[in-house]
Amino acid sequence: GEEHYNCISALHKSMRGSDENASLYWLARMLEGGEDPLYVARRLVRFASEDIGLADPLALTQAVAAYQGCHFIGMPECEVILAQCVVYFARAPKSIEVYRAYGNVKECLRMHSGPLPPVPLHLRNAPTRLMKNLGYGKGYKYNPMYKEPVEQDYLPEELKGTDFFKERKS
Repeated sequence: GEEHYNCISALHKSMRGSDENASLYWLARMLEGGEDPLYVARRLVRFASEDIGLADPLALTQAVAAYQGCHFIGMPECEVILAQCVVYFARAPKSIEVYRAYGNVKECLRMHSGPLPPVPLHLRNAPTRLMKNLGYGKGYKYNPMYKEPVEQDYLPEELKGTDFFKERKS
């Protein structure tokens, strides 16, 4: 019932708050109460990207490994795998930079009126002669061929200068 959601919320918020003791308590309360360990592991995968993100890119690897470990061996043996992951997450630095930026992109798309801007011609794939003749791919600079990053626009003209990491689109 509701306690299922209350406990996962408490676990999530305890890890977010870097409280490893409370994180272990809520994990154990869930597992000892019969919670599906794969449910917890799935939530940890989400937490790795949503709350830790680029502050520790290996967190996602930890979460996926924990999910796979739980899938392979099940309860009760997988409880220590989840405990290790939960403590790692509680101790990890946190960053919601990507989470917020992606939210800004979604808001930009939702708020757009009319048809979405077309993909700029230089970014389009040109697998046929017709597409090449229409200018698809023309002027595209293939970055690996240059020593330094090249100046090139990747967003549609209407969004030129937009920085989803800094701006709020709401």
